[in-house]
Amino acid sequence: MTRFAIVRHGQTDWNLEKRIQGSTDIPLNSIGRAQAAETGLALRGTHWDAIVTSPLTRAHETARIIAGELDRPAPLVVPELTERHHGEIEGLTFAERQLRFPDGSKVPGLETRQAVLDRVLPALELLALTYPDRQIVVVCHGGVIGTLVRYATGGKRPAAGELIPNGSVHDFRWQDGRLELEAFQPVR
Repeated sequence: MTRFAIVRHGQTDWNLEKRIQGSTDIPLNSIGRAQAAETGLALRGTHWDAIVTSPLTRAHETARIIAGELDRPAPLVVPELTERHHGEIEGLTFAERQLRFPDGSKVPGLETRQAVLDRVLPALELLALTYPDRQIVVVCHGGVIGTLVRYATGGKRPAAGELIPNGSVHDFRWQDGRLELEAFQPVR
């Protein structure tokens, strides 16, 4: 069994403005850097065998800060962990999205949750095979984490109003060829 602490990257200016980032490469702001350091400190009580990250700057910088706090080597970049592609709504606020695309399922270029699973689950499986019976910090994005939580809970979570905050840690394990949720840390 391989354990994953799946971390959402720290805050960006677009998070603060409630803009949809998707695969747009937005850097952390100063609050996001502080959140990454706090997350690293919170993870200190456990030995982590590896730290992996999405290639997007906000996740990669979060992972580098966490690695520094944990005195671990530089994180390994896993391209499949990139955020869900949001197509034509990237850069819009949630209010602007609702005005422009009231039926969210018809957004041009929006990656389906199934497509996210189809790229992220094999990447996690490969990590589990590469690091059997180890513990890995995975730094990625709210859309990826939400998709994994939905998958692992059969769609029961995240429930309405449950948010995945910047810097939050969610515990999963890869066991018997599948991903299982151990602890989901949402905010209401």
